[in-house]
Amino acid sequence: MPLTDFPTSSRAAARAGAVLTIDTGALARNYSQLVATGAADEVAAVIKADGYGLGAAIVGPALWEAGARLFFVAHLDEGLDLRQILPQARIGILNGLMPGCEADYDQASLMPVLNHPGEIQRWSRWCESIGARRPAFIHLDTAMNRLGLTWQEQEALAADPASLGTISVAGYLSHPSSADDAASPVLDRQRAAFDAIRAQLPSAPGSIANSPAMFRQAGRGLDIARPGCALYGVNPTPEADNPMECVISLHARVLQVRSVRRGDAVGYGGTATADRPMTVATLAIGYADGYLRSIGNRGKMVVNGEEVPVMGRVSMDLTTVDVTDLPLSGLAAGDWVEAIGPGMPVDRVAAAAGTIGYEILTDLGRRYHRRVVSS
Repeated sequence: MPLTDFPTSSRAAARAGAVLTIDTGALARNYSQLVATGAADEVAAVIKADGYGLGAAIVGPALWEAGARLFFVAHLDEGLDLRQILPQARIGILNGLMPGCEADYDQASLMPVLNHPGEIQRWSRWCESIGARRPAFIHLDTAMNRLGLTWQEQEALAADPASLGTISVAGYLSHPSSADDAASPVLDRQRAAFDAIRAQLPSAPGSIANSPAMFRQAGRGLDIARPGCALYGVNPTPEADNPMECVISLHARVLQVRSVRRGDAVGYGGTATADRPMTVATLAIGYADGYLRSIGNRGKMVVNGEEVPVMGRVSMDLTTVDVTDLPLSGLAAGDWVEAIGPGMPVDRVAAAAGTIGYEILTDLGRRYHRRVVSS
C-alpha cells in the first residue's frame, strides 16, 4: 500500500524499514473472551519473554485494564521489571527461586514457583528467618519432565506436608504437554494425576490450563488458567478456526521493484529461478528482524488483499517477493507489504517457517517502528 495510505504519520515511521502495529484493544478482547469460556475461576496472563515479544510495558497495563490481576513471567528480572509497571499485580516467577535471591522476591512481592524440594526448603527457611508467611506456587510435574516435583517428590510432600514450613501456598501448578493436540489422551492423564495428588496435599488453588487446555474438557474446572499465546492471537485450537483476534500486524517497506529475466536467479544461493519474465519486489525485512530464514521460498505476504509468494532466501535485512501477477501499478518503492496481519495470520507464517506462532512472536525484532493502537 502507498505510504500515504499507511496509518501512521510520525517521522520515526517514515524512516522505518518495517512497522509493527500492536492492537491493545484486540488484546483486551482476547483476554475477555478467554474469561468468558468459564474454563477457570480466575484467568491469569502469561507475559513472559517481554510479553511474547510485544513488550511487557505495552501488554501488561492493557491486560490489567482488561481485568487481569495475576501475571506469570519466566525470570526473576522479568518480574522485577513488571513490578515497576504493575505495582498492584500478583506476579509469579515460573523458573523458580534463584539461589541467594530470596530477598529480591520478597522485597518486590514476587511469588516463586517452587520446582523442587530444595527450593521449597530455601523459601521455607526465608519465611522462618523473617518471621512471616510468604506466598509461593508449588509445581507438580505430571508429564513434561522439565521442571516441577517428580511423582516421588510429590508423594513425599503428601506424606510430610509440614515440610512446606511457613510457606503460604498460593496454588499448585502443572503444565500440559500436548493440549494443542485434540486427539491426544495425555491431558486427561495429566488431569487425573494432578487431581489425585492435590487431594493429598494442603488445600490451595489448582492450575493446569494453558491456552489450548482452556478449550479441552480436561483443562477446565480448576481455579486458575494461565493463557499465553491465545492472548496474542495465536490459535489455541489448531484443529479448528482461530477463536482469537489478530493482535499484531507487520508491514515491510518496498525498497525496489525490478524486472527479472526468465532463467535469472534471485537471492543467495540462487535457490529461486524465474520460470518466466518476472517482477520482484525487495522489502526491508529479514531474519535480523525475526522474519525467519526458513520462510524463504515457502512463505507469502499480502499486497492490497492479494497474496504474493516469498521468492528466494530470506537474508539478514532483505526479503524478495514475486509480484509479477499484480497490476502494473500495484506496487512501487516506498509502499508497504503485509508480512503478518489479518491477511497473513501469525500461524500461517509459522507454518511456512516450519515452527509455531510462539516463536514468530517472540522473535519479533527491535528494528521495527512500533505503533500501539486500540481498536
